[in-house]
Amino acid sequence: MFVYNVTVSIDESVREEWLNWMKNVHVPDVMSTGLFVESRILKVLSEEDQGNTFSFQYTFIKMEDYNKYKREFAPKLQKDVADKYAGKFAAFRTLLEVI
Repeated sequence: MFVYNVTVSIDESVREEWLNWMKNVHVPDVMSTGLFVESRILKVLSEEDQGNTFSFQYTFIKMEDYNKYKREFAPKLQKDVADKYAGKFAAFRTLLEVI
């Protein structure tokens, strides 16, 4: 099993609106691809962060599922976020393997 992790730091001025949009629009859109079996949203806890960094984790079974997501769905979904919150966030992505 694997986890696609997206860590996002969001500007305080849009944090609540963005988090609501992520919970109710973006994450459901990602899950509707049928390529992930579970998702969760975690808040990063660190003194430097002040509550503006979040981790979005999407669990998948086969690497082929992730590759299909990256090829067929990720460009549009990532563009949707970038267009809506341009200049208000920074994100980085990692792949993890459950041991």
